[in-house]
Amino acid sequence: MTLPPVNFSPRRTVGVIGVASALALSACGTTDGGDRSVDPVTAVGTVTSTMTRTSSPSSQEESGTTGATRADAGLTPLGDADTTMKTLRPEPGAQLVVTGVRLGTHEGFDRVVFDLTGDGSPGWFIDYNDRPAEQGSGFPIEFPGDSAIEVNIDGTTYPFNLGMEAPQIGTTTGPGPIVAGVTSGISFEGRTQFVIGVNGGRHPYSVQTLENPSRLVIDILRG
Repeated sequence: MTLPPVNFSPRRTVGVIGVASALALSACGTTDGGDRSVDPVTAVGTVTSTMTRTSSPSSQEESGTTGATRADAGLTPLGDADTTMKTLRPEPGAQLVVTGVRLGTHEGFDRVVFDLTGDGSPGWFIDYNDRPAEQGSGFPIEFPGDSAIEVNIDGTTYPFNLGMEAPQIGTTTGPGPIVAGVTSGISFEGRTQFVIGVNGGRHPYSVQTLENPSRLVIDILRG
């Protein structure tokens, strides 16, 4: 099994001062030293170990980079977290490609984001598996950390079917303290495989889909 990475962007401060004794409010932003933040996102479906997709709106932000990133204050995990297997069938006719993987560390949890492009909503089969193997070949997949979450994203297709080149996704180094890294596997028969290496044993995790753009988000708790 295997997995992909991603990037971000800074802001600048703008001040507006009125003329002729009229005072205007000044608008302030922040300046990053390399990390980029992502616009607010909306949660589309909270999924536990069942096949049910429910609507759960949220205005939380998601942030992360190809490597380590500090979280914005106030960010909380999405969905309900536990250590059990998570499954959901993809939307019929879904044709998606994973274009990147982003990792972020936040207060109390780490986040892994799989960016998607194409049509439809993904499904997944996700579970702890400390001996992950490649689809088809059965070759073992090496991963950092001492436990592994195997992530199988369903409803995917080969990039050339969407007229695009294959994204270059290899192993992404984790920001810690929980996620040690993400290893990219292969796409096979409508399923794309990744392995999340985790430090400190098995932690509760949740799985959520977000849209605009389409993403699969896994939040892994430190508890």
